Amino acid sequence: LWVNHIHAISYLEISVLLQRPSEWSEYFPDCAGTSQSPVDVVTTQTKYDPSLIPLTPLGYSQHGNKPFTLYNNGHTAVIELPEWMGIGGLPWLFTAVQMHLHWGSGGPSHGGSEHTINGLSADAELHVVHYNSELYPNMSAAMTQRDGLAVLGILITGEETNPAFNNILNYLSHQKVSIPAFDIQSLLPKDLGRYYRYNGSLTTPPCHQSVIWTVFHERIQISKAQLLKMETILYSSKADDPDRMLLQDNYRATQPLNHRIIFASFSQSERLTEREGGLCWGMVFVCELIREKDFRKLNTDSIREKDRSEQGRQSGRQRQRRKNLCKVLIVVSD
Repeated sequence: LWVNHIHAISYLEISVLLQRPSEWSEYFPDCAGTSQSPVDVVTTQTKYDPSLIPLTPLGYSQHGNKPFTLYNNGHTAVIELPEWMGIGGLPWLFTAVQMHLHWGSGGPSHGGSEHTINGLSADAELHVVHYNSELYPNMSAAMTQRDGLAVLGILITGEETNPAFNNILNYLSHQKVSIPAFDIQSLLPKDLGRYYRYNGSLTTPPCHQSVIWTVFHERIQISKAQLLKMETILYSSKADDPDRMLLQDNYRATQPLNHRIIFASFSQSERLTEREGGLCWGMVFVCELIREKDFRKLNTDSIREKDRSEQGRQSGRQRQRRKNLCKVLIVVSD
């Protein structure tokens, strides 16, 4: 999460400082706080909270005709959002300010996202930043307050082409540019009801611990080509710099959770991974095959009449054992 509120140091100094997270707290004490972001979401240690309702984007699709402003601040690409956009489903109304991206370099670490799930990174991460407009007059006032900001974290995987992302990627090579307004909701996951929630911080200086984080369970897809473009088209130094550096690996490492609890809007029974879900459904399918085999066996005419009674008793015991096994497997699959 980037918020452009670093003053009194130059563009070059910002770029250098952001590459040295271990030095952040020397200039910005909050960066050494106990409620920092990002974090690793260990799904088995999250707590289900049934009061967490689906989030509601407000005005995300009513973008109007006025262009958006996209700029490279030396750490990420930022898209400023109009003030009529916001988010519902939180204790207060939060007004949109901007969105930006974090990504890697396509290297062996294969990282790029800031948040991780069970220790695993995604290829990139989109952040949509909002401030609490019910309690505070603007972003600057809100960002120092514990309940001041709300950020949506959307994990991105490089697998399938996402036309909506071309609204951003087609203009990334510019230092600052006006881009056609577009439907911001097209960048969000379809499932806005399953997410993780915790209290954290900005992920870059000044690292204020003022963010209500929502990290969605569902990832969005972009293609490998789109991901490569994101990773190789921006520079962390200005155009007139003779030693220009590619802007890559602009994500912060996960921070200790400390005393915090990560809440989940969905229950443990809903948290089967695709692999687990496939395994359970496979078990049910095997049970159905067993039942079908038993049915065919009962209707086989090749069993001799004199052995039918004894074999029937044996088959009955075998079928009962199989039924008991299937009951266990089906309970697991549910």
